[in-house]
Amino acid sequence: MSMEESQRQFLVEREIEKAKTTLNEVADLIRLEHWSGAASRLYYAVFHSVCSLLINDNRIIKSHKGAGIAFRQHYIYTHVFPQQFGQLESLREESDYNCFYDVTAEEVMSRFEPAKEMISAIEKRVTSQRN
Repeated sequence: MSMEESQRQFLVEREIEKAKTTLNEVADLIRLEHWSGAASRLYYAVFHSVCSLLINDNRIIKSHKGAGIAFRQHYIYTHVFPQQFGQLESLREESDYNCFYDVTAEEVMSRFEPAKEMISAIEKRVTSQRN
């Protein structure tokens, strides 16, 4: 299924906005010291920014796992983005699905700034390609 350019750009913009809104939610959860919720929302903020990039570059997204694989394959392994941007998803898996795992403040805080940098870098890339 082919997508018109205007539709594609609309989706790219919506995904970036969703990433930034979700990142603001993370900041709120951090202030409340809800570390598990912050870890989960941090993953989704990054996920939405990755989706914007993949959509922008006409790459098909079929799942969360597929988005992660495509991002690493096309942007991390090719050195478009730094290696650390490819390592932000594992914390959510533990916090959401392992009832014995408690996310710590340090784990969330160590990923918060890299996630902000990643979202900003992706937004800059997709915005510059539009202009």
